[in-house]
Amino acid sequence: MTPQDPPSPPTVSVVVPCYRYGHFLPACVRSILDQEGVDVDVLIVDDASPDDSAAVAHRLAEEDPRVRVLVHAVNQGHIATYNEGLAAVRGEYVVLLSADDMLAPRGLANATALLAANPDVGLVYGFTRSFSAEPPPARTAARSWSIWPGEEWLDLVCRRVRNPIYTPEVVMRARTLRDIGGYDPALPHAADLLMWLRAASHGAIGRVNGVELAFYRFHGHNMHVAQYPGALRDLTERYRAFETLFDLDGDRLSEVPRLRDEVRRGIAREALITARDAYRRELPPSDLAVQSEVLDRIVAFAEQVWPPSAASRLRRSYDWSAARARAGKRSRAAHWLIAGWDRGVTHLRWRRWRRTGIDGAVGSI
Repeated sequence: MTPQDPPSPPTVSVVVPCYRYGHFLPACVRSILDQEGVDVDVLIVDDASPDDSAAVAHRLAEEDPRVRVLVHAVNQGHIATYNEGLAAVRGEYVVLLSADDMLAPRGLANATALLAANPDVGLVYGFTRSFSAEPPPARTAARSWSIWPGEEWLDLVCRRVRNPIYTPEVVMRARTLRDIGGYDPALPHAADLLMWLRAASHGAIGRVNGVELAFYRFHGHNMHVAQYPGALRDLTERYRAFETLFDLDGDRLSEVPRLRDEVRRGIAREALITARDAYRRELPPSDLAVQSEVLDRIVAFAEQVWPPSAASRLRRSYDWSAARARAGKRSRAAHWLIAGWDRGVTHLRWRRWRRTGIDGAVGSI
């Protein structure tokens, strides 16, 4: 579909949760206020930051009447902060933007054009470019739109069991957000994935192609960057997000049993590949005992969610790789070859995601 701007500027409310990111706030807020083609208002919610974040937020509000500030006296955590801010929005469309991230030029205009032209679409996303110091130049002329019926998009994501959305590029219809009711505090690690899944059960999903909608700042303090031992937690919470979707919105979906099977099979597949490849990359001897226990738990989790995985080719490959490692034998494949393969697969998946907005599946079972 050919992108076109709506006849009048849409209203967009941007919620900026902040905790110890006061030094990033000016750039973040400026990227919002400089958006063309939309009427924006900004709500900064500072979660009792111990630094000068609240003072920076108040200064920004004094400089521009479109900026409001809420400051917590006591830290409430990110989910409560998100929900408080989103409950106070005024615009027809809503964005949640972390204080360390930024919107791309015309990002909101490109996203809301799709929403305005397609009333059945409840959520729009696009391409987010990562940066560390200064964001790179952004493309601003959208090439095309992709629109999926909600259950069709769910089917693609359930087969891949991965979150295809970074978060800062998402623009939601406020009505859809109200229908869903905000982020689920029971899933602090995967609440965003559950939000997108539930949005797809309430309406169509859109994607703006060929442009950057937002910039994601990559640094050592990102809240959801986890070390390798966090793999089991990530798999577990992703699985719970899908199961919560089926429990809450299953009556809206026509093929819940099949989708559940896709998810359980996919989670088991990724768990086994994660565990097997840890041995293929040759764990240091000093880490072997501790990591082996974690990897065995990941494999047990795979069998729990998808019992047939116990007899799968991947399980046999894991058992063989684990036995060799525990016997002190090196992987048969050269380390440089495995690393090269990993880089190649990662790059191909990234190119596919950038082009289509849907991540690739991880192996097979």
